Amino acid sequence: MSHLFESNEILQKLPKHLQQFIKPQNYEDYSAIDQAVWRYVMRKNVDFLSTVAHESYLEGLKHTGISIDSIPNMYGMNRILKDIGWAAVAVDGFIPPNAFMEFQAYNVLVIASDIRQLEHIEYTPAPDIIHEGAGHAPIIANPEYAEYLRRFGEIGCKAISSAKDYELYEAVRHLSIIKEAPNSTEEDIISAEKKVEDLQQNMGTPSEMALIRNLHWWTVEYGLIGTQENPKIYGAGLLSSIGESAWCMTDEVEKLPYDINATYKDFDITKPQPQLYVTPDFAHLSLVLEEFANTMALRKGGLSGIKKLIASHALGTIELSTGLQISGVFDTVIENENNPIYVQTIDETALAYREKELVGHGTITHQKGFGSPIGKLKGINLAIEDMSPRDLAAYHIYEGKVVHLEFEGGVKISGEIITGKRNLQGKIILISFKNCTVSHNNLTLFKPEWGIYDMAVGKEIVSAFSGPADLNSFDLITHKTSSQTIHIKKSKERLALETLYQQVRDYRDGTNKTISRTKVLEQLIEKHPNDWLLPVELYELAHLGNETELLEKILKHLETIKQNKPNLGHLIDDGLSIIHKNAVIN
Repeated sequence: MSHLFESNEILQKLPKHLQQFIKPQNYEDYSAIDQAVWRYVMRKNVDFLSTVAHESYLEGLKHTGISIDSIPNMYGMNRILKDIGWAAVAVDGFIPPNAFMEFQAYNVLVIASDIRQLEHIEYTPAPDIIHEGAGHAPIIANPEYAEYLRRFGEIGCKAISSAKDYELYEAVRHLSIIKEAPNSTEEDIISAEKKVEDLQQNMGTPSEMALIRNLHWWTVEYGLIGTQENPKIYGAGLLSSIGESAWCMTDEVEKLPYDINATYKDFDITKPQPQLYVTPDFAHLSLVLEEFANTMALRKGGLSGIKKLIASHALGTIELSTGLQISGVFDTVIENENNPIYVQTIDETALAYREKELVGHGTITHQKGFGSPIGKLKGINLAIEDMSPRDLAAYHIYEGKVVHLEFEGGVKISGEIITGKRNLQGKIILISFKNCTVSHNNLTLFKPEWGIYDMAVGKEIVSAFSGPADLNSFDLITHKTSSQTIHIKKSKERLALETLYQQVRDYRDGTNKTISRTKVLEQLIEKHPNDWLLPVELYELAHLGNETELLEKILKHLETIKQNKPNLGHLIDDGLSIIHKNAVIN
């Protein structure tokens, strides 16, 4: 996969299961119209954001190599980003939330390399290079914010999802794709919107991933910083939306102090946000993140943690008090007095210690699942993990001994001990038996004919999180999206319009000064009467050259467009305003 991106020290650390999401940027696929869309949005944003964005934004544009005039090339960005300890990769639209956050944990920005259509120049629900490149990248030049983003990814990728979360992800991804696709019907869009809405209203108790996704939305995507009376923008969704960046500054959008309560405020990706949260500074973001992390199974473990993993129907890990980690798809927990006393996985399972698979205890050994008691032995205050060699011998927990162990809660184990494994602190973490029977009340959990029984040692579950302990234990190169970004074949009319855009771009860049801009305008008026952006670009060039006659023709044509398409009026006026303002400044 390394041929998809120019590697550097940061990207070389990416695990293979993240590399499966990376795709080539294919810079040559950007048309001159795409470049004009980027240029318009960036010129308008920088003009407006210079007064309302956090100071790190404009500084970050310089530090991260984001040009106002051209769509950023990922290769060039990476050469600059590595100086601040980050990198960027291109992906196809939305990727699963856990993967998105794990990229952040590796200091890698995920950038959807497609760009919005001219028709959606103000806002698109689909992630695009304007949102990712012009929104996310500049702010990471601020060290405090960059660390928040990394730490968010580190914690967020461990958040446990529900089975419905992935269904919602696929529905939102599909909606974002068809809303941006030029050939989508209104009926298809309404249907996709209804599916997202129905899922959002029937998600049940929100999962950890749903909650932390809310925090991500109200900070990384739509965050404000400063005071409620005078906030500044730092969220990428606002920085990259020429409509919402202005809208959010009005009194119609409620400004709330950012705290842990934002975790429980849902959002609608298809609509402007009715309220936003204001953090006093970037350090406060990390305080709230840690406050939320303290509520996660990652730090709490216990019965609730294992139940979250069971509800997810996905690969997850529990860590016991000895440090032993069990990774698999958890299926069953037997509980007693609100404590887990036995856990069971189905299918391939791996055991690890400190994120490294135990030799001989990978998925080949535990192909059909793994089950183990949790807790202390009945009537003995000293947990097995805390027993000295002398204690273990006294209770016959010793190689070659046939033992009958009964745990608090009623799980019983009878068998001959073969051997045990210890952690670095000398605590027993695993005991292996032969001729072993495991039972709870009238339920048989393991039979002698099933082979060797490996019993995990741990008096409690101290952590539960999404994904495996050791990334190398499982084949994680399995991602298949249900939908791909749509790229339709361009019509002859569209290709002709792109040619006109390219001619104007070449003229402005100085690569071809022989082009007649008057003829370009005439062809626009005749064959593309509703295109408004290229006339604005022509106006800029004529204004620079003080070409009065051409200026009058362009303005007359633009007025005609505004009369025929009133919804384009503010875009045209804003484009002309920036040109005039720059002329005064220069």
